[in-house]
Amino acid sequence: MRMSVLLRLLALIFMLITSWALVHSYISFSWKTIRMPRWLGSVSKKSRVVRNKCDIGKPCPNNFFAFKILSGAANVVGPSVCFEDHMIMSPVKDNVGRGLNIALVNGSTGTVLRHGFFDMYSGDPTLLVTFLKEITKEMLVLVASYDDPGTKMTDELRGLFSNLGSSYAKQLGFRDSWVFLGAKDIRSNSPFEQFIKNNPNTNKYEGWPEMLQLEGCVPRKLF
Repeated sequence: MRMSVLLRLLALIFMLITSWALVHSYISFSWKTIRMPRWLGSVSKKSRVVRNKCDIGKPCPNNFFAFKILSGAANVVGPSVCFEDHMIMSPVKDNVGRGLNIALVNGSTGTVLRHGFFDMYSGDPTLLVTFLKEITKEMLVLVASYDDPGTKMTDELRGLFSNLGSSYAKQLGFRDSWVFLGAKDIRSNSPFEQFIKNNPNTNKYEGWPEMLQLEGCVPRKLF
């Protein structure tokens, strides 16, 4: 009789232990399955894609301005001028034209001062002479060619552009491609300039050389 009671007691203890183990295992599993993933409600550790100003290849350091200048493509696609993430001139804005597209920017604050395009095929070159003579030392000058920048180019204009730091203004001619950033009375030639001569043997487009792209970081002018 005593043996039977003992066996029943042991069986009851075994059942209690087994039940406790099953319940504990189920609760633990349930908590694991409903636990919120770590990424939910928190910032992902994966690095985000950082867009640089004017979509240039790398960010500019402090006290530098980002810029990108694209020349026109043949006489089909107009040029564009971007400065500090501000698209100053572009075909989308419908403020570009045949010849030379020029923007003037305050070299200390980055403020856009003036912009315009000058027809260098059939326009009046004296309008560009007047525009360039009004440039002061605190300004940066951004230039992009489109279609033909050179037919109406005079010696006076070549001298004015050279005084802004251009190395190629003296040889700029019919349907050449040219992009440039300069400033008045700089001590040496500007490092921000690209030029391709119109050459039937090397032109990318029929009658025109390829489009040029110039981008970089220009130091802020401190006065």
